[in-house]
Amino acid sequence: MQKYLTCALTWVDARFPLTSNWKAHLSEYYAPKNFNFWYYFGSLAMLVLVLQIVTGVLLTMHYKPDAALAFASVEYIMRDVPWGWLVRYMHSTGASMFFVVVYLHMFRGLLYGSYRNPRELIWLFGVAIFLCLMGEAFFGYLLPWGQMSFWGAQVIINLFTSIPFIGPDVSLWLRGDFMVSDATLNRFFAFHVIALPLVLLGLVAAHIIALHEVGSNNPDGIEIKKNKDPVTHIPLDGIPFHPYYTVKDIMGVAMFLIVFSAVLFFAPEMGGYFLEANNFIPADALKTPPHIAPVWYFTPYYSILRAVPPLFSSQFPGVVAMGLSVVAFAFLPWIDRSPVKSIRYRGVQYKSWLAVFVVSFLILGYLGTVPTTVWGTFDKALPLVGGVDRANVFARIFTLLYFLFFALMPWYSKIDKTKPVPERVTG
Repeated sequence: MQKYLTCALTWVDARFPLTSNWKAHLSEYYAPKNFNFWYYFGSLAMLVLVLQIVTGVLLTMHYKPDAALAFASVEYIMRDVPWGWLVRYMHSTGASMFFVVVYLHMFRGLLYGSYRNPRELIWLFGVAIFLCLMGEAFFGYLLPWGQMSFWGAQVIINLFTSIPFIGPDVSLWLRGDFMVSDATLNRFFAFHVIALPLVLLGLVAAHIIALHEVGSNNPDGIEIKKNKDPVTHIPLDGIPFHPYYTVKDIMGVAMFLIVFSAVLFFAPEMGGYFLEANNFIPADALKTPPHIAPVWYFTPYYSILRAVPPLFSSQFPGVVAMGLSVVAFAFLPWIDRSPVKSIRYRGVQYKSWLAVFVVSFLILGYLGTVPTTVWGTFDKALPLVGGVDRANVFARIFTLLYFLFFALMPWYSKIDKTKPVPERVTG
């Protein structure tokens, strides 16, 4: 049997680089030996991507991208298709878990300077993946054709009309009509099922290829390729990715699946944060929900949008601020002037500003889920903030802090007092 397997592998290798790719990317790819908890989330992101593709394919077998049939087809999947409820909840819960994993993966990059030289291109591919993922989530959100899906899409598409000159045409092209309709649903279905998944898979492949070209970062921010065995040329502080990290990642996958299953079976709507109550009501163009808010993973940026006051009755400044709040991540490799990469050896300046950034992001996320009047209104007699909703004032404060993290980074990262970086990884 082994003889036949060897012959088959030899035959494949003569026509496809199977063994060489296995060695280059797994068994002979040397990763730092001091990976910790934060390094689970890259592999978990791959797991959730596969999960979303598989469940998405299964859903498209029964879903109908037609304004008259879409909502009913989702209900059919939930009620009549064998295990359809499970597949649908796996997909909807998976979307939220995807963003949880990606946000934690990006936070690890901020902790350990994974965007620094020589990994700038890896980071840029990562930012592009994040933008593509946001687009994928936005286009998919309309497909259930519920009340919140319909009106959320209506609000977001209308924001494009504030863009000077091209805004109205862009909005019309996205909708395919003068209002969100059957044409919009078909376009969003095409983007969600075909166009963006292809782009996303290409970006993920480029992200991994770039990563394996320069090597993984580590909690110490030390380049393990600088310390190699003079005979074997193997990094002294590296270990083969397989079997060591594949086994370790299996443990991370097991823990993730426990959490994922708990949410899936006991709280798939997560109190309205993963699936809103209004989305279990068919879309009605004549009835607006009392409070329109995006899904939780968009709420920090939605809060920034609302925090910026209109200019000449145009929401364009808010749209620009919302876009910059995401694109700003792409500039990190060039605005961080610290001589060290890892937070282990940075001083109090960077640690403080990173804490302010995280707190601002979380508070903005909460404020984006509630009406601006949730905390009442300031007294009109007060200067500067007279008559402004309290929540909106806090949103403006934390929006400013959010952007100051990026705007002041060239200054505070340069003057920050750092610790000496060791020659070898510390474990």
